[in-house]
Amino acid sequence: MINIRIIIVFALAFLGKSGVQASDLYLGAATADISPELPVALMGQFHMRIAERADTPLYAAIVAIESRNGDKGLDTAVFVSCDLVYISAQLRRELRQEVGRRLPGFNVNKIILSATHTHTAPVLEDDPDESSFLYPIPANGVSKVKDYRDLFTENVADAIVKAWNSRSRGSVTWGLDRAAVGYNRRAVYADGTSVMYGNTNRLDFQSLEGYEDHDVNSLFFWDSKGKLIAMSIDVACPAQEFEHKSTVNADYWHPVRMALQKRFGADLHVLGWIGAAGDQSPHSMYRKAGEARMQELSNKSRLDDIAERIIRAAENTYEIVKNDQHTNVAFFHETENLKLPMRVITHEEYLESKKVTEDCATQIAADPSKASQLYAKMTWFGDVLKRYHDQQKHPEKMYESEIHVLRLGDAAICTNQFELFTDYGIRIQARSKAVQTFVIQLAGPGTYLATEKAIAGGGYSAVCQSNVVGAEGGQILVDRTLEIIDSFWSEERQLEIERNL
Repeated sequence: MINIRIIIVFALAFLGKSGVQASDLYLGAATADISPELPVALMGQFHMRIAERADTPLYAAIVAIESRNGDKGLDTAVFVSCDLVYISAQLRRELRQEVGRRLPGFNVNKIILSATHTHTAPVLEDDPDESSFLYPIPANGVSKVKDYRDLFTENVADAIVKAWNSRSRGSVTWGLDRAAVGYNRRAVYADGTSVMYGNTNRLDFQSLEGYEDHDVNSLFFWDSKGKLIAMSIDVACPAQEFEHKSTVNADYWHPVRMALQKRFGADLHVLGWIGAAGDQSPHSMYRKAGEARMQELSNKSRLDDIAERIIRAAENTYEIVKNDQHTNVAFFHETENLKLPMRVITHEEYLESKKVTEDCATQIAADPSKASQLYAKMTWFGDVLKRYHDQQKHPEKMYESEIHVLRLGDAAICTNQFELFTDYGIRIQARSKAVQTFVIQLAGPGTYLATEKAIAGGGYSAVCQSNVVGAEGGQILVDRTLEIIDSFWSEERQLEIERNL
């Protein structure tokens, strides 16, 4: 008598060592130029900057993934990595609507936009009622914000359609290396307070507040002819070496792209992903004199050094994993609007924000020329007043946050829309059932999401003005993300496969 369990075991072995149903991957890739018309207002600082020139182009790189069982499509994902400071809800909505118009029937909610968090990219919001509207942009002589969103939507929708329509049966692999790119930027002092970019030469300096994640996680995609068409590189550090400049600049991702395209071909599509890095930056907090000496002796800038580290990590990973390509893998993609408790504004925080807002308004009224320097600060604190009044009326109000969680072979990929403190990313990676876990932040309109330890220390990025969601919500985000990841490796999935054999 034939043992059905033995048949199942052999069938699952045939389907792949992961023990889950494998599917054929169909892949396509493209890149869109999202450089703005100049002059343009830049996003990322508390004062308005108008860029008259561009140091580099800005790009959005795209990988489209479809899993199939024969001719039947099973699941999809479209990753769009953008040289932007963040992804506004309006920008995401407008792009999805345009793609839906061009690809009828396509599930546009499977489009994942994320930002590299360069501080030298265009402003995206022009609605004064939005908390992210920070600058009194001149009515004339500067590109309109709406015109930039229209440019972005048109060009990126073109590229998504191109990537989707060009997809062919392909292969993928994943790997990791290490490169010190991001450094924790919050200094802790003897009195328990924390300061972003705080002076470490002070006598009362105690430590840096949190962990630094130096892993560089990479994915590689090949087409049906065995040509490398795209790679994604996940670095836990925002693209902010040039954050104070007043020119358009893609920051360290530009030299990374150029070098990888020089080696692998000009038509390689490079997606820059930023891991959980809300408390990280490429700026060293100490040993600055030693680093400056090394840069001078090597005749390299800090940007050169950052780019070379990332390139070396990606190339090293490629050499190790290039012969471990997978054409049949488990591929699942779930998206959810996760409800998170909002950070509560105390009465003391309300009074502080009220005073700052009124002081800024008084200074601007007395000298309108100060608006470009003070308007962002005024609206930043002013948003706290709105939140305080709202929580009096709706104390149980939750913050809805879109997350995406995917399984691609033995790798997991998860997104969040925040500047997520690195400790949260470590929690996800440490507890994940995947062999390798990619965390992508700023996949939407997010604020900082600080840890309980950081909130206790205070300082920019951990105060209520910086956080819509507090540490309780951060842990809920971690736990729910892991629940979905774990479900991709669960016995229930296994039993479902067995029933279908």
